Amino acid sequence: MRKKEVFTGVATALITPFLNGEIDYPSLAMLIDRQIDAGVGTLVIGGTTAEAAVLSDDERYALYSFTRGYIGGRAKIIFGTGTNDTRVAIAHTKFAQELGCDGVLLVTPYYNKGTELGIEKHYLNIAECTDLPIILYNVPSRTGVNMGINLLERLADHPNIVGIKEASDSIDRLVLLAAFGDNLHLYSGNDSQIYPTLALGGRGVISVMSNIIPKTADQLCKDYFDGKHKEALDLQIKLLPFIRTLFLETNPSPIKYAMSTLGLCSPEVRLPLAEPRESTKEAILHSLNLLADLRQ
Repeated sequence: MRKKEVFTGVATALITPFLNGEIDYPSLAMLIDRQIDAGVGTLVIGGTTAEAAVLSDDERYALYSFTRGYIGGRAKIIFGTGTNDTRVAIAHTKFAQELGCDGVLLVTPYYNKGTELGIEKHYLNIAECTDLPIILYNVPSRTGVNMGINLLERLADHPNIVGIKEASDSIDRLVLLAAFGDNLHLYSGNDSQIYPTLALGGRGVISVMSNIIPKTADQLCKDYFDGKHKEALDLQIKLLPFIRTLFLETNPSPIKYAMSTLGLCSPEVRLPLAEPRESTKEAILHSLNLLADLRQ
């Protein structure tokens, strides 16, 4: 079954800027413009990097509404609507559809540690409530659950489930996911694995680093798709030290700090996250200096 392709290339997992405990909408507008001006064609709003887990429902829906209105038709929008409560995920997804977007990103239910049957029913119940294309999000380091290939085979049979954002560390698993082809489009959930994912037939990346270097992240994908494989690989290797600093502590604390040093937003995160340690800050600044020629 050939599924609808929500996007190719880079989709930025956009942060939610905070200031004095509230969403900083002027900074958010500037960040959106910066992404679009850099050529990024898709923005993910309300995902992990956006600290969706600490947004109230009112804040989440206000965030959705603002970004939908502000972006207009200038870029594709994917809303993160997943939670560990199926009923709430359905409500978020219905709101996203009513508001208008190009797709939704649904993280594997976390903490509950659902059974394989429970997770299957979770996703199928959501898929039945919407006409939107759904991208699954497998991130076992955060959720405690790694979706099995047999489960994904069953979920891929649903016409609305079109892709998977894969954020595990296994190349073997990427190969298995690549075998789904057009039945379940593969996206990298790790900036460190953009090149291998594309080489295995992946469609792109949902990126953290593109919050700060959108043109460069976009260029890596464009080079690959244009057949400039060596250039894409060289860029992936050059970016690796910077990517590693962004995950020395829990995302998005490091990326927000990095952005704050360039005057793009406050470094503010919500508890239980905190600003990075001084050693992490030093590593981030060092890696940023090495990428001075690439910063946009």
